[in-house]
Amino acid sequence: MKSTPETVIGVDVGSGSVRAGIFDLSGRLLSHATQKIATVHRSGSRVEQSSSEIWQAVCHCIREALARSGTAPQGVAGIGFDATCSLVVLDEDGEPLAVSPDGEAENNIIVWMDHRATDQAERINATHHPVLDYVGGKISPEMETPKLLWLKENHREVYDRAWQFFDLADFLTWRATGDVTRSICTLTCKWTWLAHENRWDPDYFRTVGLDELAGEDFVRIGQHIAAPGTPCGEGLTEQAAREMGLLPGTPVAVGLIDAHAGGIGTLGAGGGALNNLAYVFGTSSCTMTSAANAVFVPGVWGPYFSAMVPGLWLIEGGQSAAGAAIDRLLSFHPAALKARQLAQESGLPLPVYLADRLLQTFATASEAVTLAAGLHVVPEFLGNRAPFADPHARATICGLGMENDVDNLMALYVAGLCGIGYGLRQIIDAQRECGVRTENIVISGGAGQHPFVRQLLADTCGLPVLATRCSEPVLLGSAILGAVAGNIAPSVTDAMKQFTHVDKYYYPQANYHSLHLRRYEAYKQLQRTATIIRE
Repeated sequence: MKSTPETVIGVDVGSGSVRAGIFDLSGRLLSHATQKIATVHRSGSRVEQSSSEIWQAVCHCIREALARSGTAPQGVAGIGFDATCSLVVLDEDGEPLAVSPDGEAENNIIVWMDHRATDQAERINATHHPVLDYVGGKISPEMETPKLLWLKENHREVYDRAWQFFDLADFLTWRATGDVTRSICTLTCKWTWLAHENRWDPDYFRTVGLDELAGEDFVRIGQHIAAPGTPCGEGLTEQAAREMGLLPGTPVAVGLIDAHAGGIGTLGAGGGALNNLAYVFGTSSCTMTSAANAVFVPGVWGPYFSAMVPGLWLIEGGQSAAGAAIDRLLSFHPAALKARQLAQESGLPLPVYLADRLLQTFATASEAVTLAAGLHVVPEFLGNRAPFADPHARATICGLGMENDVDNLMALYVAGLCGIGYGLRQIIDAQRECGVRTENIVISGGAGQHPFVRQLLADTCGLPVLATRCSEPVLLGSAILGAVAGNIAPSVTDAMKQFTHVDKYYYPQANYHSLHLRRYEAYKQLQRTATIIRE
């Protein structure tokens, strides 16, 4: 007698680790497993990873999560994948190709944060091609067509030899099923696929210098494009099933970019997608806002049709460094070593240790902003993703003294978090000026899990921050796709309602409203000053 599937699997490939989660059909996380992955940093802002290592980590995490939950292979209804928007290059045998002339074939991924293609992005933007209207008016070096142009100009042999150029999420579904179907999400958001017209624009590729891709009818970057949650191929191949410890034919969903999975895993709660902004606060951050109609916000990516929630337009912003910016900021302080030792003794990451200590120090989380008096941070260590689309922007810190104690480190931490919040507020303000209103911020991502962080973001943005019940909403977003592919839910929208639930609201505290407004104005003034100095 065949058992009824009772679980779905979500797999998330982030910047530094792979995670897999087993969920029941109400969205409850039964178990999860994590494995770190290596990153290679090279000169010229080049950042690379290995698709082989990532795949091995995926299979390991699925096997480990299955074992921890006690789930039998026949109890799995489907699998969903999400990943960073990184570029994977393979030869005709499906084997890795080096993405740097001085690199190894094993390192065949140009990671999203890689900025080697900044010059190519600027030259593409100088064309003012109409396609750019759908990426906020400016393409980012984090996107894939500038990176492809860099490969053509700097590593032509690999550009010519490549059989497929995959976004990482699409590589995972191909590796699992043998199907080269691409996701509307990945191609629309990072490759300039025009989803609202269901087509590539050959003129764009010829104009920017990627005429070969147009001439071969886009066979290397995607001819079959499907919505996230669509069943991919015939499900798991024999080999992939064996590697994962699952059954061949287990349904696999067309995937998503990791931040968009966070949107799917949260926006079903608290009034639905049209009322909320999904804020994925991780190494970087992403903002996901849905709209019924196409809204063009300068410096904010999109609008993208059906790239996250089917039938809705997506406006996507974010910060190129968020959790990573806080880590970098803290590392500068003289007390960082001492504080890190104290955090290790407590078994906590440094930011969590500081947040716990701040909650113990102040009567309320909101009051902690007073500790940062006179101290201001614009944490744009890796440029401004939105709303200025400026990869050359850099961090600014104002108000440092000679203090070298942990209390002063906590003040710097608070100022840095405020800077993250004001950057988020700036994106929300830019969208509001174009007619997009946000009622709540729905938070996900590892850097946004602490209640202190959530309250400070509510105060800095002047909006409620909503947390969902699931502790791993990005994983849940991928699992939701697996549920749709496995016929557990008829659509992504239905599955979002089934799997996502509100946990808690964090409301902005009125008695700190004027203080945050003043600090926000100082934040914007520092941004402007940094731009003038740079020029």
